[in-house]
Amino acid sequence: MNLPNRLTLARLIMTPLFFVAFYLPMWFNTSLQTLSTVLVLLLFIAIEATDLLDGIIARKRDLVTDLGKVMDPFADTFARLTYFVCLMSVDIFPIIAFVVILWRELAQSFIRSLMMREGKALPANIWGKTKAVLYAISAVAGVIYLILLRSFSTLSVLPLLQTILNVLFYISAFASIASFFTYIYQIKKSKILSHLSM
Repeated sequence: MNLPNRLTLARLIMTPLFFVAFYLPMWFNTSLQTLSTVLVLLLFIAIEATDLLDGIIARKRDLVTDLGKVMDPFADTFARLTYFVCLMSVDIFPIIAFVVILWRELAQSFIRSLMMREGKALPANIWGKTKAVLYAISAVAGVIYLILLRSFSTLSVLPLLQTILNVLFYISAFASIASFFTYIYQIKKSKILSHLSM
């Protein structure tokens, strides 16, 4: 396993640790909230750093592999959905936006599996890239808001920030749906899967 794939694997391992760290105060004792917040921040930075580094290293050193092509997008989705479900559980991420994103990701995984069986790659488009960027921004903004909420719960600006966040989260959900339907349109237009029996 090359270095980019090891970094991706590390991201897959750190994501459940993020989940555990997030819930330490709820599962054990509220006195662990400071420790939880520090661990959440450190793990979040580490997960996002490995996401950035694995792609840079793979392209720069020509280490792109079939395993990496499958594992990297899965690790991205795994991490982002974990962030979102944690934030949703403490009323930071709207449940409707989360469900829309979850359904989209499951449907996308199904389509990707069909195309992999045919030896085809899922075509990239601007909506897909926009969706990925919005997911990343939403995750960063949500975690920063969580830290502010836990550390400075009396800040008067928090309700306004929550409103801004909600707008961002709903835009991310819209982008996820838009990217999915543009993928479906591209696949239908190219007739990649038209021979599959229903």
